[in-house]
Amino acid sequence: MQEIIEALNQLEKEKGIPKDFIMEAIEKSLNSACEKDFGKDIECSVQMDRETGEIKVFARKIVVEEVYDSRTEMSLEDARKIDPNYEIDDEVPVEITTRDFGRRAAQKARGIIVQAIKEGERDAVYSHFVQKEKDIITGVVQRYVTNGLSVSLDERTDTILTDKEMIPTEYYRRGDRIKLYVVEVKKNQKGFRIVVSRTHPDLVKRLFEREVTEIADGVVEIKSISREAGSRSKIAVWSNDENVDAVGSCVGLNGARVNAIVDDLGGEKIDIIEWNPDPAIFIEHALSPSKVVSVTIGPDGKSALVIVPDYQLSLAIGKEGQNARLAAKLTGFKIDIKSETQAADMDMDAYYDELLAKSDLREEYYDEYYEDGEYSEEEGEYSEEDAEYAEEAAEDTADDTAEETAEDSEAAEDVAEGSGDSE
Repeated sequence: MQEIIEALNQLEKEKGIPKDFIMEAIEKSLNSACEKDFGKDIECSVQMDRETGEIKVFARKIVVEEVYDSRTEMSLEDARKIDPNYEIDDEVPVEITTRDFGRRAAQKARGIIVQAIKEGERDAVYSHFVQKEKDIITGVVQRYVTNGLSVSLDERTDTILTDKEMIPTEYYRRGDRIKLYVVEVKKNQKGFRIVVSRTHPDLVKRLFEREVTEIADGVVEIKSISREAGSRSKIAVWSNDENVDAVGSCVGLNGARVNAIVDDLGGEKIDIIEWNPDPAIFIEHALSPSKVVSVTIGPDGKSALVIVPDYQLSLAIGKEGQNARLAAKLTGFKIDIKSETQAADMDMDAYYDELLAKSDLREEYYDEYYEDGEYSEEEGEYSEEDAEYAEEAAEDTADDTAEETAEDSEAAEDVAEGSGDSE
């Protein structure tokens, strides 16, 4: 029986299947074999020694005066040959050896063991990848399939990187190694499914945690991320140690750290900005690289009016509104960007009255964010609720801003070019 123990130890080492799991399957298979050979009326118990591997199978028989069914009954005379103290109606455990089983019963037992090994192997793989959930794994590209890309995660496990989770600008070849974010590992009828992504914002977060030791150590904290996969990401960071530069730590010497992450993302641009508890300052940083003249937080505490120089309007909005859109997602605020010329022509009272009318705010709610005309920093700090709010509304706001100011932006660019020529 020592060979069985050695085989189970090897199986546990190579496939990660617990030895006890297989032993329980063997006991179950022998119980099934008993049922096959002797019928369901016979009560059997199987014991497998966890140290030596020795297997003992017992069938329980009732002591009777006259035996009608030798499979379930035993005479008092035969019972007392085993133990003189047995009496009528006592139960006697009779050991059955595996060679007593028929061929069909043995085949069924073998099938149960094989199935248990497969299930054990699948559960071991599932447990391994469940631990990788919300983290990064590396896969090897196999081939393009109907709904995406087939990726091998290890010798036993493949998954599909679906079209919507692929970065649109990337093209993969067979054998390419790519980093994937494990969104979810969930069981199904066929076993389990590993949902992976290359577009998830947390892929950027995990890459920074791996690359930047200060983030891994908790000295630098990632406050929020906004991303348009394949194009640009913005990441807001904050240092819990005044002696550590949060942005500099993420950039690295000569940009080594951020460049490594950019390479992993196929050249996606990354803006690293410093988070600030003051929303106005945070929004100003978020609109980088554009210069900002002023930021005024709206009376609803969820919107902001940003004034930029005329020649910076196009840069602040970004191509197709991308910079404004990413800044809105990053900060959790609806951002309305105006040039200095536009702001000079605005009726600010009417502008804020319109905001109040749209949001249907009460005067008490207004006072919650303002005291004597000053912004309350404590109430206005960025939170997860703000981010959820911005996720739903920021894109529409940024797009509206881009449309409204497109003509002014073009005019501003013409003015800037003309100024450059005159110099």
